[in-house]
Amino acid sequence: MTITKEPKSGTGTRRVWPLPGSPTEYVPPLQSGDRLTRREFERRYEAAPEKLKAELVEGVVYMASPISIDHARPHGFVMGWLSAYMAATPGVDIADNLTIRLDADNEVQPDALLRIEKERGGRSVVGENGYLEGAPELIVEIAATSASYDLHDKLRAYRRNGVREYIVWQVYDRKVDWFELKEGEYAPLAPDAEGVVHSKIFPGLRLAVKPLLEGDLAAVLAELQKGLVTPEHAGFVERLKNPSTD
Repeated sequence: MTITKEPKSGTGTRRVWPLPGSPTEYVPPLQSGDRLTRREFERRYEAAPEKLKAELVEGVVYMASPISIDHARPHGFVMGWLSAYMAATPGVDIADNLTIRLDADNEVQPDALLRIEKERGGRSVVGENGYLEGAPELIVEIAATSASYDLHDKLRAYRRNGVREYIVWQVYDRKVDWFELKEGEYAPLAPDAEGVVHSKIFPGLRLAVKPLLEGDLAAVLAELQKGLVTPEHAGFVERLKNPSTD
């Protein structure tokens, strides 16, 4: 069936109407708060404008607000930090706002993720449509405060689907929470005596929290570099090269 797509004035959403004489079909626009199956969410999402960002979290649709510098700059810092780790660690991959199909009620677009490639022993795989299938090892979200759904509904979805480490940077609260999955629950990873948090899943991935909150990306990257020259990181790289021996 051929259908036309016409923009709905003033909203940024797009309605899909049938041509005269064709079977009647109408694809409703996505709306925040809609309760949908993942299949119906994808049907509506595919009919929406290309630049629309929407997520399905625990069966509820969330629409992204316009992005301010208060979100964009921290996002850029996180991507720079993870990119530096990826560059030194063959076999891991990063992504920015990649759609992830977690389960029947959750299709999310986290701000950043770090994953072990499937052929290197990771648990997620890029599907034919370019979406990620399964849980990546680490997800990062940039939130305004602790009231954000990133620390509530999303946290529960990530925990249930086995995201092994989860970082939430609460920009206005000036706080970074880093959780690790232990026995089916998220437990906080505490910083060491120097205020540095160390990943348990990605050896050598270090985060100097105070410099990050102060906007000192150079200091964040300098601390990361210390982790990248450790024997633990070197051993991890070797295991990624030979996953069958891990």
